[in-house]
Amino acid sequence: MTQTVESTRTDAAARVDEWLAAFQQALTDRDADAAAALFGAESFWRDLVSFTWNITTVEGPSGVADMLRSTLDGVDPTGFRVTEEPTEAGGVTDAWLEFETAVGRGSAHLRLTADGKAYTFLTTLDELKGHEEPSSERRPMGAEHGANRERVSWLESREQEAAELGYTVQPEVVVIGGGQGGIALGARLRQLGVPTIIVERNEKPGDSWRKRYKSLALHDPVWYDHLPYIDFPKNWPVFSPKDKIGDWLEMYAKVMELNYWGSTTARSARRDGDAWEVVVDRAGEEVTLRPRHVVMALGVSGKPNVPQVPGQDLFKGDQHHSSQHPGPDAYRGRKAVVIGSNNSAHDICGALWEAGADVTMVQRSSTHIVRSDSLMDLGLGDLYSERAVASGVTTHKADTIFASLPYRIMHQFQKPVYDAIRERDADYYAALEKAGFRLDFGDDDSGLFMKYLRRGSGYYIDVGAADLVANGDVHLVQGQVAELTEDSVVLEDGTALPADVVVYATGYGSMNGWAADLIDQETADKVGKVWGLGSDTTKDPGPWEGEQRNMWKPTQVENLWFHGGNLHQSRYYSLYLALQLKARMEGIDTPVYGLQEVHHTS
Repeated sequence: MTQTVESTRTDAAARVDEWLAAFQQALTDRDADAAAALFGAESFWRDLVSFTWNITTVEGPSGVADMLRSTLDGVDPTGFRVTEEPTEAGGVTDAWLEFETAVGRGSAHLRLTADGKAYTFLTTLDELKGHEEPSSERRPMGAEHGANRERVSWLESREQEAAELGYTVQPEVVVIGGGQGGIALGARLRQLGVPTIIVERNEKPGDSWRKRYKSLALHDPVWYDHLPYIDFPKNWPVFSPKDKIGDWLEMYAKVMELNYWGSTTARSARRDGDAWEVVVDRAGEEVTLRPRHVVMALGVSGKPNVPQVPGQDLFKGDQHHSSQHPGPDAYRGRKAVVIGSNNSAHDICGALWEAGADVTMVQRSSTHIVRSDSLMDLGLGDLYSERAVASGVTTHKADTIFASLPYRIMHQFQKPVYDAIRERDADYYAALEKAGFRLDFGDDDSGLFMKYLRRGSGYYIDVGAADLVANGDVHLVQGQVAELTEDSVVLEDGTALPADVVVYATGYGSMNGWAADLIDQETADKVGKVWGLGSDTTKDPGPWEGEQRNMWKPTQVENLWFHGGNLHQSRYYSLYLALQLKARMEGIDTPVYGLQEVHHTS
């Protein structure tokens, strides 16, 4: 048995060595066609900045050849080599690699099929030569030893920076939005020495969590949600309550030495030569910032979608979007109508029911639901769990494995997971459907992650509220809202729902809506729709993009960037956005291959 395992391991390593030797030779010879011939007819090369100064995926030998013809001379890739023993399973060989380019060092992940051809190939830029992060053996000394009459302490240096940056010294980057996304990016930029100001309308880091309804908690488990550089401690709860995550973000922003301007609202931005002019209100003081780059980091979604319904001006009760929901305490004993049936709707319905409100959920379209326990076990367990950590899957390795699956084929890997979940939780789903709840698993039954990536909506990770719907504690009705009266919500079929409070859990628009508010509509339209893959599924119109539209990469508006997503995406992709910004600050040539076209303006 030992000999068989050893033989398999050696065969896998030999296959990888043979492929790498041919690949490196083709790159050295600048022979794009020879390199492309090493890829299968169905194959995918996903590059995060290292070859393309973009986040893009090319498909098949022709796509590989086109990309290499455009990039090889400038990139000058060398030294592809394995970093750990390749493995083989099910006829697919996996290999972890590293390499260098003219300006940086990178990592790669390769999957070879039985015929020795590449099936998937991921390349990532990890650091810029000469601009490495000051960590490990390069960490700063901190204290200055010896005697020095001109000594400046750490505190004095920080105070001077805070006094000057944005006034006598201009930042390279202004990040608009100081939630977890802006904070994660700010930490990356800080480590790379990129002068950055984070603008946030709330007073303190974490307030965007603290000010939400009291039952709010992360639905993703702790292993999925670490921030860059500092993991949550080992005794951190699996699901972080909102105020606890708020305190963590406040601590994190402080210890990572971020220039965080709280109580600051961005009023306007416009291009001024090769830079931006951003006017902000900082606690009542108007300040004009002149950064080279503006990053919109205002969350995973855009502006709240508040439907315009006849009679809203007549309704005498409270009405608000879910993003403004104050929590359930004021509505004890009141009649609440929540319009929507996704994450926020379920959370708010559950909290209102616990507070003693009479709650009705209005479901307007079908929703995908997955139980949290099943998602953690079957959906995330191999990558983000205690068992994954025990098997050597670090957070970064898990992120990279996930990133190595091209979006074009990701649904093929997700569908079996959700088939297993449907089988495991068959009774649970039957109870929901019996209660009249309209369920779906996505247009192609690929479940939660694909819905999230394609449209960012249409799902609920169940932490308990779905049971209230199934057993009738939360009333469920189907239909579209026709109008509001003084004391009710009326559906198109004439059903009148008595209401003291109406919560519009109706989702969000595209993130370029924030650009329209801050800059102008013309700029927002030039950027185009943000988020989605172009899968031509519900709420994700084609054509196929192959990557998240306009996220973490150059847009059609020079030096205007979008950053966000969940904590996992903010953590992982913040590195690649930060490297793009650092390279531009240092004057490194950054020719962008495959700059996306604009097909949808919102």
